[in-house]
Amino acid sequence: MINRDAKDVLLRLTSQFPVVCVTGPRQCGKTTLAKMVFPDKKYVSLDDRDTLNMALSDPNDFIKALPDGAIIDEAQKCPDIFNALKIDADSNNAFPGKFIITGSSQFHLRKNMTDSLAGRAAFLQLLPFSTCELNKAGILPSDPYDLILNGQYPPLYDTNNSFITGDWLESYINTYLSRDIQDEINIANISTFRKFIQICATRSGQILSMGDIANDVGVSSPTIKKWLSILENSYIIHLLESDENSLGRVLVKSPKLYFIDTGLLCKLLRIKTKEDLLLHRMKGAIIETFAVSEILKSNMNLGKTPDIAYYRDRKGLEVDIVTNYMHSLVIEVKSSLSTPNKKIPNINKYLSLRDDKNAKGAIFYLGDLTVTNDDIDYVGWKDWGKYVLEKDR
Repeated sequence: MINRDAKDVLLRLTSQFPVVCVTGPRQCGKTTLAKMVFPDKKYVSLDDRDTLNMALSDPNDFIKALPDGAIIDEAQKCPDIFNALKIDADSNNAFPGKFIITGSSQFHLRKNMTDSLAGRAAFLQLLPFSTCELNKAGILPSDPYDLILNGQYPPLYDTNNSFITGDWLESYINTYLSRDIQDEINIANISTFRKFIQICATRSGQILSMGDIANDVGVSSPTIKKWLSILENSYIIHLLESDENSLGRVLVKSPKLYFIDTGLLCKLLRIKTKEDLLLHRMKGAIIETFAVSEILKSNMNLGKTPDIAYYRDRKGLEVDIVTNYMHSLVIEVKSSLSTPNKKIPNINKYLSLRDDKNAKGAIFYLGDLTVTNDDIDYVGWKDWGKYVLEKDR
């Protein structure tokens, strides 16, 4: 079993709150993490019909029958259980870490937790494996393109299974469409929604234009806005906001769209082989997507809200990622396997505008070595997430 970096955060939260909810995309390892950290805690799943019926018939008695607490999986299937958890959390029987809640339907899970357990529950966001986690487990591919193509969902790295990546990802998409969003959109729109996801994939790494997507999908802009929210709340995509520090310039305000997992992105783009990826017109955007995903994972695994943005102004100055605002860390992502020979003028220009002695520039590239040259850090792909955290100290 691969150790998750988020386990320390789960332990920290369960030492304070009576209820902790582990959220994240389907099949990212939420239940596995909870069981790994608390192997002796009772596990109940509302996927089991008999268990669900007991919970539905009397949620309060169901919770009372768990005096030592439990890991409750698929809790969103019994909405009234959250009010029962609230009553228990306010009672003398409550204690830190009593209940850990997980589930695959993020929409209902988050809504019920927020509505019923405000101030009584904490949230831990978990994403698929990070490069750092795979590296520490000794199963990180030596070629970054192999990792990018296959993605980082945990079942693909389970030695007890022998999934073919393409088949597993196709099943993942179908399950997501048939189960996770069926209550969020009209069932007649499922095929249109799938087209929408595929069109979003062609725009990963680009500034979001809801009007353009609406035209391509053939639905209204308000519908696209709602559907984007569904993808974001289910951890399929991340919308990276623009840097609000205008530096006296007029900024492009729209967010950039990124997929969380590059394997899923490549599947939607119909990229089947490493050769396809190397020659694809979106290779640079896919690698940039990989970089943003690694930064998101490294922050969330420490229970931190990712403090990242991008910068683009009306005069044409653009940098891929701005993070760590106190020290102005500015990152450009390149698809080269060796340190780029030419200077990156956008970094220097942005730093000169920032006029911050603590500012730092970095270039993320697909080589293995992390080196410094002319005050610019060239960061190898295995270190991307770790590097940002180190600079944030």
